[in-house]
Formats: sequence, C-alpha cells, structure tokens
Amino acid sequence: MARRAATSVTGQDFSFVSPVVKYLLFFFNTLFWVISMVMVAIGVYARLMKHAEAAMACLAVDPALLLIAVGVLMFLITFCGCIGSLRENICLLQTFSICLTLVFLLQLSAGIVGFVYSDKVMFKARGKVSEVISNAIVHYRDDLDLQNLIDFGQREFNCCGGISYKDWSQNIYFNCSSENRSRERCSVPYSCCLYSEDEAVVNTMCGFGVQTLNYLEAGEFIHTNGCIDKLVNWLHSNLFLLGGVALGLAIPQLVGILLSQVLINQIRDQIKLQSYNLQHRSDPWY
Repeated sequence: MARRAATSVTGQDFSFVSPVVKYLLFFFNTLFWVISMVMVAIGVYARLMKHAEAAMACLAVDPALLLIAVGVLMFLITFCGCIGSLRENICLLQTFSICLTLVFLLQLSAGIVGFVYSDKVMFKARGKVSEVISNAIVHYRDDLDLQNLIDFGQREFNCCGGISYKDWSQNIYFNCSSENRSRERCSVPYSCCLYSEDEAVVNTMCGFGVQTLNYLEAGEFIHTNGCIDKLVNWLHSNLFLLGGVALGLAIPQLVGILLSQVLINQIRDQIKLQSYNLQHRSDPWY
C-alpha cells in the first residue's frame, strides 16, 4: 500500500505546477504586453507627427519620448513574464519578478520622500512649474497641441499667464512693445477670459488689449491671477489623491510579483519531483 501511495504521488501525471497560477500570470502579462505596444505605437505616431520642435523646448521631456520609453520598458518586463510563465522558465520569471520589484521599490521610495519632504518638494516643483509655464508662453503659437494644452489649463484653473496676465508680453504675438505689429498686440488668449454660463458663443476677442489695463480694470474681462501658484496649490492639496493613484498602479505590480514567486516555487518542486522519479526509475521495488 505504501509503494502504491508513493507511486500515486510521484506518478508521471502529477504536477506541482498549478494551471490556474500559470495561465493567470500569462494572461496578466499578455494584457500589459498589449498595453505597452499601444503606448509605443502612440508615442511613435506622436513623435512622427510632431513638426514644431521648438514647442517641445518648453518641456523637460518630450511626452512622446517618455511614452515610448515607458512602453519599451513595460514591453521588455512583461515579455519576460509572459514567455516565462508559458514556458515555465525560471530564469525569465526571476527576471520579471526582480524588475517588477525594483520598479515597485522606486515608486515606494519616491512616494515616501514626497510625503516626508512635501514642503521642499513643492518648493522645487514651483520653480520647475514656473520654468515650464514661462517657456510654454513663449512658444504658445508654435504648436497647436501646446496651445490647446495651455488653453485647457487656463480654463480649468481660472488663471492667466505664469504669475499674472502680463506674463503674456513674453510672447512675440502678445508683446506690448512698439515694434510689435501683430493684431494681438497687448492681448491675452481667449482662455483667460471670464465666461458666463448663459453665454452661447465664446468671444475669442475678449482678451484684446487687456495688458494695457490695470488689475482692477482687467479683472472685469479676464482672470488676472497667474497659473503657477494655482497649479502648485492644486498639487499640494491633492497629494493623497496622487498617492491613491500611485497605490492603484502598485497593486498590479504586487500581484505580478506574488504570482511569479508562487509559480517559481511550483516549478522548482516539479523539478525535484522529476529528479526523484529519474533516480528511482531503476529501483525494482519502486
């Protein structure tokens, strides 16, 4: 009876590798593999369609390049997890688990530093935001995508310019100098204007000539406060929301790490079982 029990446990049909864990990890990685390819495709398309390189000079990193870099990194990591789980390859699974763990630890470290030194982070963020917005104002007319992004931000935060609405003098089209022959001289974009809910048609010329007015007079037509302080205050007041988003991104990573480690242990147990069977195959009492 003991020999029959041993035979049933070590039989060729028995496997420590759970199909549920194996294929759950496979489909988990396949999903993010497809997402990574979509990210790379969007990034490449955006990069090829970008004609105004000067417009991207206002940003620290080109969003298209950032999307491509993140997509390629995700593609390589999920490739290891996808093929490793399907082929039950310990080397690929360990590579997948280690890379995912490193990414998770980097996110966790950044989150902890951000919360502990939130004041210092916000101070540095204010300087960076000020630089980005100033450069964006200069290149406002150079690129339609950048223009739409600035208009969206000014409408959402009810602001105009960096520190004040007069920052728009940095743009060659809105500059108030006597040498400027533009029809938009001393004006601001229409996204700075005050709107009423019952206004059916947007007046795109409402900001014409407002830079010649003082704050009180201009305040009757446009938002006079700058966007820098409003954006930094929004970031500071939504730190917990940003932390929740980061936690939501970390959960799939933890699931991937857990599943890969479980599958690695199961594969190792299966290897030990196969080695045991080979060693005892020549045993006449087995």
